[in-house]
Amino acid sequence: FTTDEVKLAGLSTERSRRPSDMFRGRIMIPLQDGRGSVIGFTARLLADEPDSPKYINTPGTLVYDKSRHVFGLHLAKESIRRSGYVVVVEGNMDVIASHQAGVTNVVATAGTAITDRHLRELKRFTGDVRLSFDADHAGITATERAIPLAQKIGVNLSIITIDVEGIKDADELVQKDPKLWQKVIEEAKYAPDWLIEHYKKVLDLSSAQGKRAFTDALLLTIRRLSDSVEQEHYLKAVAEAADTSLESLMAKLRAGGEQITSIPRKKPAVAAKELDKNQLDHQKLQDHFLAMMLMQPKIRPILKGVEPEYFSDGPPRILLEFLKKNPDFKGEPSKDFIEVLAAKPEAASPTNPPKTDQAGKQLLDIADYVKIIALQFEELYQDLSLEDLTEQAAHLKQRLIERYATNQKVRLVERMQETTDDAKLQKLIKKVNQLNSLIK
Repeated sequence: FTTDEVKLAGLSTERSRRPSDMFRGRIMIPLQDGRGSVIGFTARLLADEPDSPKYINTPGTLVYDKSRHVFGLHLAKESIRRSGYVVVVEGNMDVIASHQAGVTNVVATAGTAITDRHLRELKRFTGDVRLSFDADHAGITATERAIPLAQKIGVNLSIITIDVEGIKDADELVQKDPKLWQKVIEEAKYAPDWLIEHYKKVLDLSSAQGKRAFTDALLLTIRRLSDSVEQEHYLKAVAEAADTSLESLMAKLRAGGEQITSIPRKKPAVAAKELDKNQLDHQKLQDHFLAMMLMQPKIRPILKGVEPEYFSDGPPRILLEFLKKNPDFKGEPSKDFIEVLAAKPEAASPTNPPKTDQAGKQLLDIADYVKIIALQFEELYQDLSLEDLTEQAAHLKQRLIERYATNQKVRLVERMQETTDDAKLQKLIKKVNQLNSLIK
């Protein structure tokens, strides 16, 4: 490699007008992408040099971008899929210690600088993200910044609290007691609830100054929440904790320049073009997912938890129910399979059925739809490895669930606005909470 190439790769720097090793005198830890390819390094200082940074990373290069790189993801992704959640810690050493202790669904970002790109990358594997940042100013600020990002991306964000005497981070807790580390992970608290509890502990709510600081800190987060029902819930919780009225809290929110998102009294008219786009997006989403499920039997365990209500009436729903009833149906990409489904009407009739197995005959009523998505699979997905196909299918499944839950919540909120019966209102709130659990 040339000197310029080594420099562009982030492996060298210039000292005394000469190229020098970027990571001289340091232990190097490779940074790898989701496939395991090395894209950079992080390096820890070996000698005690007060004037030198303890850690340095590869600078931004053509392949390494710290705003999107998730350390350890290539090793953690299978564990993340199995457990249904991911733990995000501050340091790479925290990840290494956790994996060595057997808790392998743990990854790290570059310190506390979690971005929407990080969350989008993690969402490919799960919608449940649990942060374990230090409870210092940087950690609190990162948590507050991450909440609206998580809402925007559509992931459920919760916070892990390490409240053990003499322990300040995940690495130290793992060294002391791996089982306790797993326990605090499982006890993670939804981010807004965690913030409320945190500020209740650090502020004096018996004083006017404490109440002011408490409401100032939490209203900043509440006004960023995108869900109206959730906003109202936390306004009430903060008002109760500060021993103040909901009205005064809402007045303070408005005085801050941003009003709480209100539930519309009248359903706004949706433009036909916008509605058509939404329908088209949903159709594309379900077709791609069903194509994978039909043509690759090995990934059909992903169908667990997928309900017919997530799909349009007609062929998509019929095909889903067929695949769930016939999990061993052989739909691998093959010319014979597609040719049978593409057979001319006169070649396939009740008296002259196509030569396929008994289960396959059930697809004849939706043969046109099945043929289309089978060909779609051959065009788009046939060359993918089983691992990549599984990853994409799991991501599509999560998007289908989130789309269904979001649409249902909109309808429920409209009904909540219309009802004056407290009992009915509570039932509707319960249903909203059930839908929220689908995307956790």
